[in-house]
Amino acid sequence: MNLTSPHPNRQNSRGYRSKVMKKTLDESGLLRVAELVLPRLPPSDLAAAASSCKAFGREVASISSRRASDASRGVESHPIPFFNPTLDGQPYSFFLYTRLPVLPSSSMPLSARPWGGVDQPDKSRTLDDASSMSAFASPIAGSESGCGCKDCSFGGELGICPCLSPEEGAFLASGPGMELMLECGANCSCGDECLNRSTQRGVSVKLRIVKDEKKGWGLHAAQFIARGQFVCEYAGEFLTTEEARRRQRTYDELASAGKLSPALLVVREHLPSGKACLRVNIDATKVGNIARFINHSCDGGNLLTVLVRSNGSLLPRLCFFAMKDILDGEELAFSYGVSDHRRGLPCYCGSPSCVGRLPSEET
Repeated sequence: MNLTSPHPNRQNSRGYRSKVMKKTLDESGLLRVAELVLPRLPPSDLAAAASSCKAFGREVASISSRRASDASRGVESHPIPFFNPTLDGQPYSFFLYTRLPVLPSSSMPLSARPWGGVDQPDKSRTLDDASSMSAFASPIAGSESGCGCKDCSFGGELGICPCLSPEEGAFLASGPGMELMLECGANCSCGDECLNRSTQRGVSVKLRIVKDEKKGWGLHAAQFIARGQFVCEYAGEFLTTEEARRRQRTYDELASAGKLSPALLVVREHLPSGKACLRVNIDATKVGNIARFINHSCDGGNLLTVLVRSNGSLLPRLCFFAMKDILDGEELAFSYGVSDHRRGLPCYCGSPSCVGRLPSEET
């Protein structure tokens, strides 16, 4: 008995198509999984995944490109891209973006927050700014405190909004090298478009992050920025002094070995009595915004540091304004503090007054 198919070529063709379809379905399912998992991985794990198969390699390249196109993950008014003219092969810096200061949280690590997926941009990829800031309403000032103005540029019956500085647009002294500005808060009657909330609407100027062979990543203007214009604030984790000191010890060890570029900033607000000051520790090393890339300049740089206190807020926010007209392409910088010739990491600011060392402070 002859059991051979009368059409062997047709049968082989069907078998081949079946194998191709199965392979296609397998690759399709694999890519769907990759689209969900790969955006959650840090660069080192992404590189390992890319080497495992060609399909992963293509997806990793797309993720890296999307990450490099916008450090803010779509939450700012304009994309803030990375640009690396060096040959080190690092297209971006990996961190968790937040528009406003937050409290430290271990409930969701960096790896649990996707970045660079096909559904970008998406504000859900950043921290919940509104809820994080609600923790800083001061019970002393009264969480219910706030102005009743409909238009804070004119104020209420007396013509002066109680949240405004004595002279509109003026800064108050808050100690050496630091200014203080008052703004409306969460419980004020005015809306988000109030003229006295200029620092609360995120970054409105165009910026880019550029890498230098010596200084590392730095923040540059991508447009003309007029003198006095708000640029950005220094967002990160608000830490206790004890936690700041613990982290700084670890950061110093890693930085001295060239394994980390820490971004822990200590700010001191001098109280009106002049006898004490409020210490604020902001760590943008792992959680922060684009201000973490602003480098030091021994000549003071082109940014003015201003402590902004909103009505009803216990802790001030550190904000940056243009100290002078800043040209498109110019690097943004400010002074980290007083440098010590005997200690600190090397300084490459390049200013005529450079002392050769970055400011270093015992936290």
